[in-house]
Amino acid sequence: MRKRGITVKLFAVTALFFLVFYAMIMIFQLSLFDRFYQHHKTKEAANRIHQLAEGYEENSWSEAELTKQTLSYMRKSKSPLTIVDEEGFQLVQDPFNIMLETGDGNVVEVSLSLLVSSYGQQLQALNIKEGDTLIVRGEPDAKVPTVIYPSVVTKNSSSAGEDPIESEVAIEGKVKSISLPKGGMINRGLGILYDALLEWFPLEEEQLKQLTEGESLQLDWVESWSGKHNLVLIEPIKKDGEMQFMFSVTSIQEIKDTNEALRIFYIYIGIIGFILIILLSLFYSRLVSRPLIKLNEMAKKMVHLDFSSAKPIKQKDELGSLSNNMLVMAQNLDVALNDLKQANGKLKRDMERRVQMEKEQREFFEHASHELKTPLSIVKSFAEGLQDGVSPDKHDHYVEVIIEESEKMEVLIKDMLDLAKLENGAIKLRKTSFLLSEMIEVLASKLFCIAQEKNVVIEIMPKNEQHILADYEWMERVMQNLLINAVRHSEPNSVIVIRIELDQENGGCVFKIENKGQQIPSEHLDNIWKRFYRTESSRSRMTGGTGLGLAIVQQILNLHGFHYGAENMPDGVRFYVHFK
Repeated sequence: MRKRGITVKLFAVTALFFLVFYAMIMIFQLSLFDRFYQHHKTKEAANRIHQLAEGYEENSWSEAELTKQTLSYMRKSKSPLTIVDEEGFQLVQDPFNIMLETGDGNVVEVSLSLLVSSYGQQLQALNIKEGDTLIVRGEPDAKVPTVIYPSVVTKNSSSAGEDPIESEVAIEGKVKSISLPKGGMINRGLGILYDALLEWFPLEEEQLKQLTEGESLQLDWVESWSGKHNLVLIEPIKKDGEMQFMFSVTSIQEIKDTNEALRIFYIYIGIIGFILIILLSLFYSRLVSRPLIKLNEMAKKMVHLDFSSAKPIKQKDELGSLSNNMLVMAQNLDVALNDLKQANGKLKRDMERRVQMEKEQREFFEHASHELKTPLSIVKSFAEGLQDGVSPDKHDHYVEVIIEESEKMEVLIKDMLDLAKLENGAIKLRKTSFLLSEMIEVLASKLFCIAQEKNVVIEIMPKNEQHILADYEWMERVMQNLLINAVRHSEPNSVIVIRIELDQENGGCVFKIENKGQQIPSEHLDNIWKRFYRTESSRSRMTGGTGLGLAIVQQILNLHGFHYGAENMPDGVRFYVHFK
C-alpha cells in the first residue's frame, strides 16, 4: 500500500507540474508573445536611433562619417534610415550611391536607394568597382543638379533597372567610389522608406509640435497596398540652428505572421505534448522502485564489508530516511574498518622493522665480534709470549704489535660509536661556509705517508669552485674516509684525481674522486655503503680499515641531504657527491 501511495503521488505531481508549465508556455506564446516582441522591438529601435541622433548633434560629422554611421545603424537594426526637413526632403547624401566622374571632370552623385529596392540583385550582379565606366540614365534632383536618381545603370553590355523614358538624361563616366548594401540588406525595405516619407510628410501640427519640444515619435503604420505592419520612428535633431528629423522604418510584420502560423502549430503540438506528458508521468512514477533496488544493492555490498560505494537516496520520505541511516552506518563502519586496517598495517610495519633491526643488530655484533676477534687474539698471544718470557731481542717487537692491534681496536670502537650516534640522530650539525679544495689539500698532506707507501699521487683539480655550506668536522671525516678508501684500493704507481667543479644544472658544487684499480662488481655497488660490507671477504685484512668508513660517509651525507654515489670507470672507480 505504501508503494502504491508513493506511485500515485509521484504520478499526480509530475503530470500536474508538466501540464501547468506547458499550458503557461502555450498561453504566453499565443496571446502575449507578439505584444512582448513588439514592445521589445520598439524599445530597442528607439534606443538605437536616439543614440545615433545624439552623436549626430554633438559631433561635426563629415558626409563620409555620417554615411558610415547610417550604414552601421541599418546593418544592426535591419531598418532603413534618412534625415529630412519638415517637408520630408532628404538633407543628407544617400548612403547607397556611386560617385561618377564625367569626362569634363565634374563629379555626379548617383543615388541608388530607389534602384536597390527594386533591382538590388541585378545591380549586385554588375559587380561595379572603382575605375569602371558606367552609363547612367535617370532624372536629376530638382534642387541639387549634381545628384541623379537613376532608372537604369549600364556597365559594358549589362544593365540593371527599368527601361528609361525619353525625358531622362544620360551620363557617362568613371566610378570614383561606390557604396552598396551588403548581403541581405539589398531587399530589406529600402523602397518602403520613401513610401513612408510620402505617407507621413508633411507632418500634422500636433506631431510637429511634439517633435519641436524634443519628444520622439513612435508610430504604427500599415502599408495600404500590402497590409504589413511597420514601426515608424522620428527623432528630432537641432543642427546648425535648424530643426531636422531622423526618420526610420522598422518592420514588425514578421512576428505577426509567424505567430499566426504558431497558433495552428500549437494545436497539433498541444495534443502530442499532452500525450507525452502523461507517458512521462507514468514513467517517472515507476522510478519509485529504483530507491528500493539501490537500498538492496547497498545492503548486499555491506554484507561483504564494502562501504565505499554507498550513496544516499535524496527523498524526503521513509525510503530517503532509511537510505541516510544506512549511509551513516556504512560510513561509520568504513571509518572503523579503515582505522583497523591502518592499525594492522602499522603493526605489521613495526614488526617488520623490529625484525629488520634485530637482524641488523645480529649482523652488526657478528661483524664487530669478527673484526675484534683477530686483534684480540693477536694481543692475547703476544701478551702470553711476554708472560712466558720471550727472548729480549723480540720483547720490543711484541710490545709494538700489541700497541698496533690495540690502536686498531680503538679506531674500530670509535667508528662504531660515531656510526651509532649518526644512525640515532643524536648529532646536531653546525654548518659553516668553506672551500672544499682547501680542506682536501690539508687532508692530502696528512695522508702523504700512506700514499707514498704505494707510490700513489693525489691531484686536486678545482674548477669554478663554489663555497659549500656544511658541518666542517663531519665533512672532513667524509673526505678523509673517501681519500683513505681511494688510496687503499689504488694500483701502485697510479694517480688519484680529485675534481671539484660547478654543477651547471643546480648551481651547486660537484666533488669527484677517481682512482685506478679493480672495479666494483655492478651487483655490489649499492651494498658498499653497508656496515662491514666487502665485495671479497679476503680484503678485510689485506686492505685494512674497519669496514665502517663508507657507512659513516653515507650517514653524514644523508644527514646533510647531499646526493652521492659510486660508479665504475673503464680503469677504476669514481665516488661523487653533489653539494647544494
